[in-house]
Amino acid sequence: MTLGVASVMPQQSAKIGDLLRSGTPRFSFEMFPPRSTTDEATLWRTVRALESLGADFVSVTYGAGGSTRVKTVETTERIVSDTTLLTMAHCTAVDHSVAELRNLIGHFANVGVRNILALRGDPPGDPRAEWVKHPEGLTHARELVELIKASGDFSVGVAAFPEGHPRDVDWETGVRHFVAKCRAGADFAITQIFFGAEDYLRLRDAAAAAGCDIPIVPGIMPVTNIKQIERFAVLTGMGFPAELAERLRAVADDRDAIRDIGVEVATELGARLLAEGAPGLHFTTLNHSRSTRRVWQNLNGAKTGPNR
Repeated sequence: MTLGVASVMPQQSAKIGDLLRSGTPRFSFEMFPPRSTTDEATLWRTVRALESLGADFVSVTYGAGGSTRVKTVETTERIVSDTTLLTMAHCTAVDHSVAELRNLIGHFANVGVRNILALRGDPPGDPRAEWVKHPEGLTHARELVELIKASGDFSVGVAAFPEGHPRDVDWETGVRHFVAKCRAGADFAITQIFFGAEDYLRLRDAAAAAGCDIPIVPGIMPVTNIKQIERFAVLTGMGFPAELAERLRAVADDRDAIRDIGVEVATELGARLLAEGAPGLHFTTLNHSRSTRRVWQNLNGAKTGPNR
């Protein structure tokens, strides 16, 4: 990884934690690093589409296996330097020493990134495999939050799991772990994708009752591929509603119909969450913006503010 130095772009000085407390719902979008020339072209078409849409911020996932890490940093840096988009960097502790993490955090600062999502990360190759700490690394995400906060003037986000984390013994344990990340200095949280609004509300209320009042942004993903969402549900333990699965399987050979259902469901869920006071929505795009843009456009009336 080659470390460079870039001037801080004006839009990068904004703090996501502050934006989410403004009272205006914020819309953000998550992408993953490209693995080929074709993927790269697709990603940049999506980035430009989101830029013209007026996204409040974007992020690029950070691969735990090593192969995508450099590409993630390069992509994040390019979005910062070549677009007007506020950019959040992902940073995972898995397979990193503290020294490597300090170097990565310093690099993000050098290229102008002031917003970081701190994640423990999944084991490389198999998200459900045993989690093994790096000999010179960190054990918990809260430790990474503390490290980033001690490294500079960053707004730090953390992950939240409305249905519980698959590694926790029970839901209440997950709430305690989440609150610990809040107390370590997290400014905001973004949830794993889910389909039940009640799961989000339950987590938000439990965290608030425990004294954690940071904004918790729901993670949303319009379904565009049945096998893909089923695989995601198996890997993460996310609930995949039987009624939705039945509707999607009934039109399994019609990609447009699948997208239409995905947009409809995501729009209804997003509208409910915003009505319940969610500070915004964070869309997993899978590097394609068509369905995500449709949902955003459906919900745009729920958002007020400049340039909307």
